[in-house]
Amino acid sequence: MNQISPLAFVHPEAQLGDNNVIGPFCYLDKNTVLGNRNILQNSVTINYGARIGDDNEFFPGASISTKPQDLKFVGEDTICEIGDKNSIRENVTISRGTASKGTTKVGSNNLLMENMHVAHDCIIGSNVIIGNSTKFAGEVTVDDYAIISATVLCHQFCHIGGYVMVQGGSRSSQDIPPYVMAGKEPIRYAGINIIGLRRRGFSNELIQLIHQAYRLLYSKGVLKEGIEEIRKNLNVTPEIQYIIDFVESSQRGIIR
Repeated sequence: MNQISPLAFVHPEAQLGDNNVIGPFCYLDKNTVLGNRNILQNSVTINYGARIGDDNEFFPGASISTKPQDLKFVGEDTICEIGDKNSIRENVTISRGTASKGTTKVGSNNLLMENMHVAHDCIIGSNVIIGNSTKFAGEVTVDDYAIISATVLCHQFCHIGGYVMVQGGSRSSQDIPPYVMAGKEPIRYAGINIIGLRRRGFSNELIQLIHQAYRLLYSKGVLKEGIEEIRKNLNVTPEIQYIIDFVESSQRGIIR
């Protein structure tokens, strides 16, 4: 049975699972889906088009599936998908998609800290930590296990790789490849995220292989030549192939 405060508003067309807790002054619009065992503390807004899984917790002021901040948006029927076991802290805003992709996606087991913004059509993976007041422009992609510190600004269409650590206050207008640390001003490659990789169970041998891959990649002025050196000199494990695929598919270029 759901526990719904008499001071909350739940639209008759909202679809609710079981055992949700909806606190005072929460608002659930029509065309919203809320799974099971979610907690909406107080003053949480779930807007049109939200599709929310199970076991999430939303803190005061969070606003989910907001109208996109895109002047080209003319009311297309788009959605915002959120997975399971996320912690969405105070005043986080997540926009729904536009005609470009139709969906903004947030995976599972993420921590989105207070005042951060996820713009339209972003894709956030799982097991991601994003710090206070970090802002993502439209269509940013963040892969699994990334850690992004506070007050980071990320340009539209950027891709942030998995297992990265991004320094607080950074401004990124290029893609950040997987397994690295990135920071300083302007943002640049600052080595391999060794501690983060060890915490995720990467062996010393694999970490060394990743380090060798980036040494070869950045040793050449042209990234294509660096990729050729990696293929020629290293054992191309799935982790190394991830680096290769990331660099070759980059639309904005990668940080150096």
